[in-house]
Amino acid sequence: MVSATIITSVPLSVSPEQHREIVGATPGSFNDIPPVLRHKEDDVSLTFEPTLEEFTAEDGRSGTLYVIESALVFMSATGRGFQVPYPAITLHAVSRPQGSSPFIYCQLDEGTNDASDDVENVDMRELTITPKDPASLDPIFEALSFCASLHPDPNIPEDEDDDGDDAFITDGRFETFTGGDEEELSEVGRAALGHLESIIYDPFERRNGVNGNSNGSANDSSREENGDR
Repeated sequence: MVSATIITSVPLSVSPEQHREIVGATPGSFNDIPPVLRHKEDDVSLTFEPTLEEFTAEDGRSGTLYVIESALVFMSATGRGFQVPYPAITLHAVSRPQGSSPFIYCQLDEGTNDASDDVENVDMRELTITPKDPASLDPIFEALSFCASLHPDPNIPEDEDDDGDDAFITDGRFETFTGGDEEELSEVGRAALGHLESIIYDPFERRNGVNGNSNGSANDSSREENGDR
């Protein structure tokens, strides 16, 4: 199963304000209310690795990104786009490599049971999202995290989500590695973790959640005071 679906038009969505108005008017069916658009960003380029069939490099050169509660959507200036359901996004993070433009890094689950000889089975696909305006990285990441949290993995028990362990990058769905005596990363896992640690920048180290509180020293002081109580 390919995680990204090719589209030629942007799915219907509403702003948070429009959503509140519709809900306040008591619609006949709440199921008919369009999903909320949490962030829209123009002048975005992106790439897939491996490449996505029917989506060319020219398609990914420039377009508009829509972070909708139902799916992550991109519409190219060429008129071709794609949408990805959030359960297929197994990891997303901000990367700020030295000497090149910062971007949003995503891993997409491409698991498939198709074993036919004419189909290339891909377990994981990488998606990089590079906005023209670097200042939009954190708002995109926060909107993406919020929307992903609306689609929790049904295979993860609720008590595992609330065990208090720190995740590497978390939106409420990601598996954590605590480094306990019974846990050990494989050689491939250690290499992958080392690679991610070298490229990924966590905006929450600098900003306190969605509210964007950048006063890190004040936050640290508050946490220390709470810990002493």
